[in-house]
Amino acid sequence: MKPENNPLSLDRRSFLRQSTGIAAGMGFGALPIIGAEKEKKKPEAETLVKTFYDSLSEEKKAAICFPFDHKLRLKVDNNWLITKTLVKDYTKDQQAMIKEIFLGLHSEEYAEKVYDQVEWDSGLDGFEGGSSVAIFGKPGTGKFEFVLTGRHCTRRCDGDSVEGVAFGGPLFYGHAADSFNEKPDHKGNAYWYQAVRANEVYQMLDGRQREAALCGKSRGEKGNKTIELTGKKVGLDGICVGDMSGDQKGLVNKVLADLLAPFREKDSKEALKLVEAGGLDNLHMAFYKEENIGKDEIWDVWQLEGPNMVCYFRGKPHVHAWMHIRKPV
Repeated sequence: MKPENNPLSLDRRSFLRQSTGIAAGMGFGALPIIGAEKEKKKPEAETLVKTFYDSLSEEKKAAICFPFDHKLRLKVDNNWLITKTLVKDYTKDQQAMIKEIFLGLHSEEYAEKVYDQVEWDSGLDGFEGGSSVAIFGKPGTGKFEFVLTGRHCTRRCDGDSVEGVAFGGPLFYGHAADSFNEKPDHKGNAYWYQAVRANEVYQMLDGRQREAALCGKSRGEKGNKTIELTGKKVGLDGICVGDMSGDQKGLVNKVLADLLAPFREKDSKEALKLVEAGGLDNLHMAFYKEENIGKDEIWDVWQLEGPNMVCYFRGKPHVHAWMHIRKPV
């Protein structure tokens, strides 16, 4: 597939509709349920995890199932396989269940687009040859978590087994659309719309605010250390949202909405509640001038961080995004 034919080129009006809907859940009106009739006919991802688990042979269970508290459960990285057993190594029915679990963790509007992103970034191996899964705990009998990983992908399905932690733990998503070294417009990138919105916040800032928001180098990528939460309300990179005007804060809300737009409604709602519990005014927004593509002052690397959340968006040489949200300590 040629990059220019990549199905992931997002229609801007489409993602604006979805992000506006999630933003409504933050106090700007009722949150629409996208594709509600469709979702009623589909089993929950958690139900499919149990069905998938019950279908496994004892040999497969020994290879991919671990105790719930195993240290591997909360690992996150930008390109990794959680087990040596690839999706293609399962039966066709099991492969179909894995795909449906993955799709079920995402919103109706974004599910297929995000699946196509993983398929694209896995190269010739595709989703089945470039992804692996693991199960922690025993679905249906207590705490459990299903984790799917691959290039530019760490996703979790925990059935709310982990209290006060959005998505069951840290997530990673990314995309190399046009090429490994993307150009400033990030043509066809599935997630660049999030940076476009973030840069709209920067454009709204006055001179003094921009000086506070613009930083040198970012935190960089260091596996789980990338998403460590500090618990701090002051001293974080960038400008404090509490120091912004009302309309600027409203646009930050839309950034949050865009970050959560790809994921299913109940997970997005939970994440927003946790961010609000930490205080929206305690969030800080930073843009990194030393890691930019081109000289356009459209910042490729940026982050939104608070005492109990971090989204680190690294858009150079292509998009990598890290997210971790949990209840305040």
